[in-house]
Amino acid sequence: MAAGRGEAAEACVGRVVLPGDVLLLPASPDEDGERLRLGGGAAPRGRLLCGPGLRRCGAGLLVTKCGLLRHRQAGGGGGAAGGAYWVDSQQKRYVPVKGDHVIGVVTAKAGDVFKLDVGGSEQASLSYLAFEGATKRNRPNVQVGDLIYGQFLVANKDMEPEMVCIDSSGRSSGMGIIGQDGFLFKVSLGLIRKLLAPKCEIIQELSQLYPFELVLGMNGRIWVKAKTVQQTLIIVNILEACEYMTAEQRKQALAKLSGN
Repeated sequence: MAAGRGEAAEACVGRVVLPGDVLLLPASPDEDGERLRLGGGAAPRGRLLCGPGLRRCGAGLLVTKCGLLRHRQAGGGGGAAGGAYWVDSQQKRYVPVKGDHVIGVVTAKAGDVFKLDVGGSEQASLSYLAFEGATKRNRPNVQVGDLIYGQFLVANKDMEPEMVCIDSSGRSSGMGIIGQDGFLFKVSLGLIRKLLAPKCEIIQELSQLYPFELVLGMNGRIWVKAKTVQQTLIIVNILEACEYMTAEQRKQALAKLSGN
């Protein structure tokens, strides 16, 4: 595609896009992703979300990463005007994205802020007030080396990433300090997206093998805890190997383990 010109985003779904490509969106003069709707008018059409690998521009969406263009329809059936577009790419370094749930390692305490290593180009900050029920007197017991599961509140190229461990209603919703036991390891970002799919066969098959706890971070980190160390290591090895195994090979490996 030539600079300044583009192709319809719907026609490019499933195809390889390159940095600099412009994806044109359907004309919708009353639709603005940055505008807040006030008042009780007609129900808004599906809001368009710009995901990783894309940036808003005057003509539509500007591609910033090489990969396959993906699209998800709006949950409420908003039609073509709604849903989300993103670029599915294989990259080694994680780039923080607002709203992503990640696993971070506390590296330092700086006054009222904790510094976390999230695998990006710079460390993220986490306020002690960003925990459920935290106050100036009731501070969370966070130590250097602890694992924190949270989401990005601020993430852009011009500012330091900022994490929180509460949702918009002030609830933890499963976020916070991860237990001391368990095993933390790193996998590719592509495998993480596959495991986070709504109906992931890998997770369903593993749950029939052993009972375990699992925390998945969009930054490629996984925390696993089973009843015994042996079961934990078996699950870790399966998760690391399943990226290069077919579904049939994975089922055969799980059948051997379940027979032992």
